[in-house]
Amino acid sequence: MSSHQDLTTFRALSFDCYGTLIDWESGLAADLSPLIALLPPTHAWRANPLLAVQRFNDHSEHLWLTQPKLAYDANLRESFRLLAQEQGVELKGDDLDSVGDGPGRWPAFADTVDGLRRLGRYYKLIILSNVNEANIARAVAGPLAGARFDAVYTAEAIGSYKPSHDNFRYLFAGVKREFGVDQEKGELLHVARSLTADHVPAKELGLRSVWIARGGDKPEGYGTGGDYEKLKAEGKLGFEWMFQTIGEFADEVERQFAEKERQQAE
Repeated sequence: MSSHQDLTTFRALSFDCYGTLIDWESGLAADLSPLIALLPPTHAWRANPLLAVQRFNDHSEHLWLTQPKLAYDANLRESFRLLAQEQGVELKGDDLDSVGDGPGRWPAFADTVDGLRRLGRYYKLIILSNVNEANIARAVAGPLAGARFDAVYTAEAIGSYKPSHDNFRYLFAGVKREFGVDQEKGELLHVARSLTADHVPAKELGLRSVWIARGGDKPEGYGTGGDYEKLKAEGKLGFEWMFQTIGEFADEVERQFAEKERQQAE
């Protein structure tokens, strides 16, 4: 999985948003803090809020499967309610409402906007996200302001959540209709952090992909993206490139296009 395979043949990049472009785990941990503050001082979540995020994500993913048409803001509120109930904590209504608006205000990673600007010189840029329309609109206008997106496809519009193949088929149909980009001809490259939600179905569907690991290649950094070593051992991953950040990915893309231009000029 060399980072030096050819990246110049693609016409479009599709991106997972939360965890890849937006710092989903840190943003969610901050929104879970009212619950965590009510737990005993010895509770493991007090020392490591990421554990709360991971358990929250278990509830959220269960709802993806059992209530695929539930909008993501409602999914988040219900996941938070279930998490609090599980811990025997009663939350205020404001805290529940706040987490539902989180995806519209959680911060982008420091490398995201500049990296997207540079990638946008070479490709069409598309978001494929497990989010609702209102939150993604706020994110694009807020934390992601300055980056250009040519299309945004959401779970709310599709009616299901990744890793459902329906979401990716919607993506394939959309980019072909809107931009003439043919996934079957290898013109689309998927860029994502989550292994379970993105890279596993990408392999199943023959979609070429880039892993933005953000530390997820080490056990202490797995977070909510999935167990890398386990999924790799099971043969479920097929990504061809790995970078830690969008910025590093953009660096390599720029390097390759510059080299190609130099060769063509000779």
